[in-house]
Amino acid sequence: MGRQILCLSSQTSLTPACRYSVRVSPQMANRIVDSARSILNKFIPDIYIYTDHMKGVNSGKSPGFGLSLVAETTSGTFLSAELASNPQGQGAAVLPEDLGRNCARLLLEEIHRGGCVDSTNQSLALLLMTLGQQDVSKVLLGPISPYTIEFLRHLKSFFQIMFKIETKPCGEELKGGDKILMTCVGVGFSNLSKTLK
Repeated sequence: MGRQILCLSSQTSLTPACRYSVRVSPQMANRIVDSARSILNKFIPDIYIYTDHMKGVNSGKSPGFGLSLVAETTSGTFLSAELASNPQGQGAAVLPEDLGRNCARLLLEEIHRGGCVDSTNQSLALLLMTLGQQDVSKVLLGPISPYTIEFLRHLKSFFQIMFKIETKPCGEELKGGDKILMTCVGVGFSNLSKTLK
């Protein structure tokens, strides 16, 4: 897997990412950034991670921190990964270093998976294709997530839409994991409350 990710680094750049913290020490930000960089700098040197620390009234009432990372491919596709600390009193405490490293690994996994949409947003793309015009829509995805599989079942139940699924094996042109081309004809959904002239 490491070799395939290295192949992707020439086609992928990291766009500005954001690390945020509220009602915790500002030092948490630096710890998250350093740990994320320790993973990502092995693949690409120009990484920009901005920090945003909120305190006082503007920060709300819940302390915590998180990291959003975004990678842009040379073809203009954005792939992202995001992690946040557990709310106070819910679940185990998360160290900033662990959060930064885990988020960086999630981003590398999204890059390896590839496709035009990251795994978090696969279902949104498929929903928009379903509701679109009564014409053929296509999208190239990486391996389908379990959430997306269940979402496809819901689309079939509610809209009677079935997708044509074609597997595109990883080759010279398609780096990373195997890709899936999803094709459907939209239902032509329109807003019924919209007044007609």
